[in-house]
Amino acid sequence: MPTVLLIGASRGIGFELACQYIADGWRVIATARSDEGLERLKAMGAQTLRLDVANPASNSGMSWQLDGEKIDLAIYVAGAMDRNSASTPPTRESFDAVMHTNVMGAMQVIPQIAPMVQETQGVIACVSSIMGSQQETTSGNAALYRVSKAALNMVVRCTQAEQPDITVLAVHPGWVQTDMGGAAATLTPEHSASSLRQTLNHILEQRDPKFKGAFLNHDGQTLPW
Repeated sequence: MPTVLLIGASRGIGFELACQYIADGWRVIATARSDEGLERLKAMGAQTLRLDVANPASNSGMSWQLDGEKIDLAIYVAGAMDRNSASTPPTRESFDAVMHTNVMGAMQVIPQIAPMVQETQGVIACVSSIMGSQQETTSGNAALYRVSKAALNMVVRCTQAEQPDITVLAVHPGWVQTDMGGAAATLTPEHSASSLRQTLNHILEQRDPKFKGAFLNHDGQTLPW
């Protein structure tokens, strides 16, 4: 039975990924920061860990909570949004909230779980966004979010450079009908999660070096940095 670690799985895409992986017979380890989120995941059959990726003290305990684990696939799903445009300077509070969740959390958690993924020569996937693509950026809306996802993409590239035995990549889930994406989004969480799973399962099966350090759409198409 393969094991997937979902970091930030209490709602949205993360919760739907947990649902689908459990239904498909995977062992799911899922993190959440609230009692409510942990209970929802437990009720579904996931093994749960309390984790607040925006809190360094919480992140510091990740490795001992997972001591002895072998992880086939780890997905960093946790994310925070700020919708202000580039013409509105971010407050310190909004900057910290977005950058701590989207970037610092990944930089603190990934080095702890990388040895566990090395045990299976598996995959670490970070849920990024096409809004983090410098080449595709033609608007200044949600500027801080864009900056954070561009930074997360660099975390992926740096991690891959130091972890050649595993595959590390960034994935864009599409525009999804979640609290972050809004009701007007074009994809349901079910569709996005299903497409992401198909792409990541293919990467796990193929073990093709071309996927190392890649930036992919949920359907597997390569995206520009």
